[in-house]
Amino acid sequence: MINLGDRNIAEHSQRFFKTGPGEYGEGDCFLGIRVPVLRQAARKFKEADLSVAESLLASEYHEIRLFALIFMVNCFNSKRRSEQGQVYNLFLRKMERVNNWDLVDTSAPYISGPWLYERDCSVLYEWMKSTNLWIRRIAIMSAFYFIRQKRYSETLDLCEFLIHDPEDLIHKAAGWMLREVGNRNKNVEIRFLQQHCQKMPRTMLRYAIEKFPPHERKAWMAGSAPA
Repeated sequence: MINLGDRNIAEHSQRFFKTGPGEYGEGDCFLGIRVPVLRQAARKFKEADLSVAESLLASEYHEIRLFALIFMVNCFNSKRRSEQGQVYNLFLRKMERVNNWDLVDTSAPYISGPWLYERDCSVLYEWMKSTNLWIRRIAIMSAFYFIRQKRYSETLDLCEFLIHDPEDLIHKAAGWMLREVGNRNKNVEIRFLQQHCQKMPRTMLRYAIEKFPPHERKAWMAGSAPA
């Protein structure tokens, strides 16, 4: 896979994913492989054993970890219900390797989300309290699956807690999930905004109301519901 890399793409990715000192992706390494190439490669390895993904998640290279997660999502979707737990348990064991926003967003809504949907999902609230930025993002992005099933209570609870989160990347994810709730049931989102808009971080609020008409966005950003 290393021979698929492109140095120019790698350099751009290292800037885009904030890998400099003190940035959220500090120290991450890139090969410079586009996501469609990784997805195509993952389809070719659909019969591979799940242990392959476990070894690949140990890689220093971002794209190899992403490949492993794409492979795991494919496995989860193709497994019998009784076997999906193997994929989820691997994801759970290796969560510290899901350590950038694209890795989270590629995996959590498609592995931890569906696995927890029909089970005890209280672990989402534990993850939400983690000191690890990416585990908190896994919590809110797992709820994306719940939203797609038109079940919103967990997402609203998580977003209410994350109002006080210190990280902009969490505000973006929470606002995005509120927007997805509103895409399916705007009244549910509006009730949340009416209660919380004045104390919501501006980034979270902007993402949440991105699809609203301009006059509504202006009113909400000013801290009140539109007339």
